[in-house]
Amino acid sequence: MHVYDVIKRPILTEKSGLQADTLNRYTFEVDPRANKLQIAEAVVEVFGVNVVSVNVMNMRGKRRRFGRRIGKRPAWKKAIVTLAPGES
Repeated sequence: MHVYDVIKRPILTEKSGLQADTLNRYTFEVDPRANKLQIAEAVVEVFGVNVVSVNVMNMRGKRRRFGRRIGKRPAWKKAIVTLAPGES
């Protein structure tokens, strides 16, 4: 898998913003097939920073109503990447 296929988008929420400011942790939506080593390698390659650790979690898709129909949002994978002190 190519490094630019691993990271899909950053997750920009209030909680992830606080973690980025105080704990030096950044949150991304990643490809569900990617493992921790591939995610760390992609962050190093794309952003040029040193990665200390990677935590991943599979986010279950939620049920949603679309008019009268009940559907399901797709499941996705979230990665929280901790960077070395002094990097952003």
